Amino acid sequence: MGINTERDIEANLQIGPTDQGMVRIFIEADGVEIPMDFTSEEAEEIAEEILAAAKAVKG
Repeated sequence: MGINTERDIEANLQIGPTDQGMVRIFIEADGVEIPMDFTSEEAEEIAEEILAAAKAVKG
């Protein structure tokens, strides 16, 4: 399994701040919940990586 392996899984994604001053990416799928907390700096790095990937797809 890797980034290019397709899966037929439906998931919910939520992103927002926590009351502990972190940025949380929360994924829920098939009864599994995955909360991932990041500092604001880490969240900005993730956002930059997402934007870079989107630009790469556009060409």
